[in-house]
Amino acid sequence: MPAKLFPNYIDGCWVEGTTFENRNPANVDDVVGLHVSGTPGDIAQAAAAAHAALPAWSALAGPARGAYLYKVADLLDQRFEQISKEMTLEEGKTLPESKGEVRRAINIFRYFAAEGSRFAGVLAPSERDRVQMFAIRKAIGVVGLITPWNFPSAIPAWKLAPALLCGNTVVLKPASAAPLSAWRIVEACHDAGIPKGVVNFVAGSGGSLGRALIEAPALKAISFTGSCAVGHKLHADASARRLRIQLEMGGKNPTIVLADADFNSAVENVANAAFFSTGQKCTATSRAIVEDSIYDRFVEALAERTRRLKVGNGMEPGVEIGPCVDEGQMNTVLGAIELGRKECGEPLAGGHRLTGADYGRGWFVEPTLFADVDPNTALSREEIFGPVLAVTRARDFKHAMELANASEFGLSASIQTANVSRVFEFIHGMEAGLLTINLPSAGVEYQLPFGGTKDSSFGPKEQGPAAIEFYSDYKTVYLRY
Repeated sequence: MPAKLFPNYIDGCWVEGTTFENRNPANVDDVVGLHVSGTPGDIAQAAAAAHAALPAWSALAGPARGAYLYKVADLLDQRFEQISKEMTLEEGKTLPESKGEVRRAINIFRYFAAEGSRFAGVLAPSERDRVQMFAIRKAIGVVGLITPWNFPSAIPAWKLAPALLCGNTVVLKPASAAPLSAWRIVEACHDAGIPKGVVNFVAGSGGSLGRALIEAPALKAISFTGSCAVGHKLHADASARRLRIQLEMGGKNPTIVLADADFNSAVENVANAAFFSTGQKCTATSRAIVEDSIYDRFVEALAERTRRLKVGNGMEPGVEIGPCVDEGQMNTVLGAIELGRKECGEPLAGGHRLTGADYGRGWFVEPTLFADVDPNTALSREEIFGPVLAVTRARDFKHAMELANASEFGLSASIQTANVSRVFEFIHGMEAGLLTINLPSAGVEYQLPFGGTKDSSFGPKEQGPAAIEFYSDYKTVYLRY
């Protein structure tokens, strides 16, 4: 059967054009769908449509906008199984991981839908008699959203839902490696009756479309999740126009394992954070820093757990690790592994592309563990975004904290310990925006702010109440009566 066509969505209409293939990374013979490759002209039309739709959409009461978001969530819920399966087919993550992500996207829409009934400003007493002071929240305007392939449903949801709730109109540009999951959210927005022009969707090349979005005269803000190189370029271009900008970029996230930790739990938490989702999470653990007194035992146990991880097609039951998202990402991971061999010697586990009958048509890499990694090597300092873990020995807790903080990134970090004092020293001393204790470093919820420090992030945080701060502005009023 011919592959299904997924057109772009501009001003309430489905727009066709030249297409590109969306292929299954577990079996590249499987074409998941054909997506229309947008042009800079499409971006200009989408931004113009969003600008035209802004006055009516922003004038709606908050609860009315929230009601639309509830409808979107209900439609995604009705289509839950289909969207989850499609996510695994286009991105490669296991079906249970896809189901968890789609459920999270649904919950995000419901969370921000509820915010429509408490879209509050600020009320304050004046020093003057018979003067009432207050500040109300208002929309920013047309917002550009650029989203990555590793969470192709959750990240569009956590940008789109608060942007719409605050009264903004949107142009969404998803990653071309996995556009279908975001397309399904836009389809749900259309079917929910969100007025034309409020939500626009253009897939295609990130470079040309990103530039066109920044250059759109109507654009007032941009939210981006992706690589540091692209984020820095967007920041420079957006700053020249004085656009409001939010960047979520790279990470080289550490997990500290102390001698008093629950040993088995720590092994499982590190393996989970390093390798699940094929290590393709910005919050994944890529550095394990282990206290000297348990180092040898811990590394042995972690290597044994790594070797037992089941790699394969994410649609198959029992598979824990899927493929890299595409050939380019696989080659990046394999290149990092080869550099690791030169710097640190042979890995204790993994280290190769998987081939043969079950793997030959996909982009599979073995979960790979390097031990005794020098903290000054590229393996310990540069983001890989794949199933590769570097383990380093620490003399004690103080040394472990020094090693953990010796990074240009500061997104997430974890500690495994039973010592409450060490927990609070970690909380106050760790230079990262997201901290977990006796949990994997990856795995966040939507109710609290999300974002990092240093080169990992720029601008206001995402998710939870922080999202409202980015996607809205204040209008302050002084009223004498």
